[in-house]
Amino acid sequence: MQEITRNNRKVRDGVVVSNKMQKTVTVRVERTLRHAHFGKVISRAKKYYAHAENAQEIPVGKKVRIEETRPMSKLKRWRVVEVLV
Repeated sequence: MQEITRNNRKVRDGVVVSNKMQKTVTVRVERTLRHAHFGKVISRAKKYYAHAENAQEIPVGKKVRIEETRPMSKLKRWRVVEVLV
């Protein structure tokens, strides 16, 4: 038997900020980093468009896990893997 393995893909956890599109949700991913000179912890955020077949069923404010995938449109390069608790 031959097993099909995927390469390691980037995975991020974030919060749904918009579900107004048909099969797309907008996910806000926050990360923390330390300032190079002052050492203060800074929070940075970025929004990703993620593919979800059931986009209207995922409410705004819900935490989701997204995974990198092939380009699906001009801006959409991620897909929703699971809805977290």
